[in-house]
Amino acid sequence: MESKIRLSGITRESVVDGLGFRYVLYAQGCPHRCKGCHNPSTHSFEGGELVDVENIVYDIKKYTMLDGITCSGGECFEKAEQFAFIAKEVKAMGLNVWAYTGYTLEEILLYQNDRSGWNDFIKYIDVLVDGRYQEDHKDLSLCFRGSTNQRLIDMQRTLHTGEISLFQI
Repeated sequence: MESKIRLSGITRESVVDGLGFRYVLYAQGCPHRCKGCHNPSTHSFEGGELVDVENIVYDIKKYTMLDGITCSGGECFEKAEQFAFIAKEVKAMGLNVWAYTGYTLEEILLYQNDRSGWNDFIKYIDVLVDGRYQEDHKDLSLCFRGSTNQRLIDMQRTLHTGEISLFQI
């Protein structure tokens, strides 16, 4: 695994990127380039900043009031190996992990054995917000997602039962 991850930014204290008090990591680079994306500056795979994953874990430990982390982007599955490492360390701290992806869970499961780190990353995710943002399905009343095609998936229950289980707020 590469010890550095390219991020467009970090928000160390967020209450809008999942339930509770969260530390948010924004991946730099996204192949989806959804029309109307609220983070278009993260689309390019260039730019952002290379950050050591060990330093990120060390920084997260400083924030004792956290409920968890959120992996966002860009596309966090394009950096799955590094996010899997961070998520594993965070879970060991007793924190939860949310991940936002433009891929659907079905796409992730289809390619999980072919894409580096995908298998490892999904096993540490508690809530997966999946699906590309669709501007024509925009709905401002939705919690933690932007368009009606996107789902909040309880990943641990889904992996346990083998059937998609939606996360209940």
